[in-house]
Amino acid sequence: MTVHQSLLPPGWKRPRGYANGIAATGRMVFTAGVVGWDAEERFVAADLAGQFRQVLVNTLAILAEGGAGPEHIVRMTWYVTSRDEYLADIAEIGAAYRELIGRNYPAMAVVEVAALVEAEAKVEIETIAVVPTAA
Repeated sequence: MTVHQSLLPPGWKRPRGYANGIAATGRMVFTAGVVGWDAEERFVAADLAGQFRQVLVNTLAILAEGGAGPEHIVRMTWYVTSRDEYLADIAEIGAAYRELIGRNYPAMAVVEVAALVEAEAKVEIETIAVVPTAA
């Protein structure tokens, strides 16, 4: 069952790795900004790719508490502290995304920021999921 509809205006080139927009109906589940630390708030990796993987693990755990899975994700906003490190690690980031999230490509934005509140954090991601309601 399709949980949401990807929005692609006529004549637009299909984006790679994200959707221009998403239409969805159901119960919304939101995460706060999630960083790449473990349940004890210790960073498991010093590099962006390693922290990114942990952010996804953390995000999926939070979503599961709200009854959502990776297939329900409709929006993600990624904040990275280094565009250059992000681009250098893009293959590893993409592999972790496909392994943990699958082939669901929500509406996304990636924004470079000067710093995050947690000094060791290199990436922070906010996520919105929509879980279909019973008809």
